[in-house]
Order: sequence, then structure tokens, then C-alpha cells
Amino acid sequence: MSSWLISLDSGFRRNDENGINQRFPSEARALLADRLVESLDPLEDGYIRQLWATEARARRDDVRKGLVKTIPGQEALDRVRKLVTR
Repeated sequence: MSSWLISLDSGFRRNDENGINQRFPSEARALLADRLVESLDPLEDGYIRQLWATEARARRDDVRKGLVKTIPGQEALDRVRKLVTR
């Protein structure tokens, strides 16, 4: 497993557009985000999972009731990519 070090002089710097400079490759930022999530209190994990399960069921029910319009997965990914690459 690789180790990542973010130094104060070359680490994340503020950016007017999105708050984080894209200085680090996306893989490094993803690994950092993963490590931060792993560092959360494990006692909260069950509670967070319960909240997400409740949210997932509510969203499923909204789809089944016709309250929201679904789109194909590829179209959703294309829209997200377009938003994050602006």
C-alpha cells in the first residue's frame, strides 16, 4: 500500500473556481478522500448506513410512484462528467 504525504508548501491550495487546486492527480485525491472516510468513528458507521438505507428506500419509492424521471446510467455519467470538467 502506498503512502501519501501532503506537505504544507506543495499541498492543497485554494482555488477561486472550486476550492481545491487540481495539483494532485485524481487518484491521489480519491485515496485521500477514502482515507478520510475510513478515519471516521466506527460507531457512527452503523448510523450512517441506516440513514443511507432510509434515503435509498425513499428514492426507490419515488421512482416506483412515478414522482421522478429516471435516465439511463450512461447519460447520468455523461452529465456528471460534463459538470465536473467545466
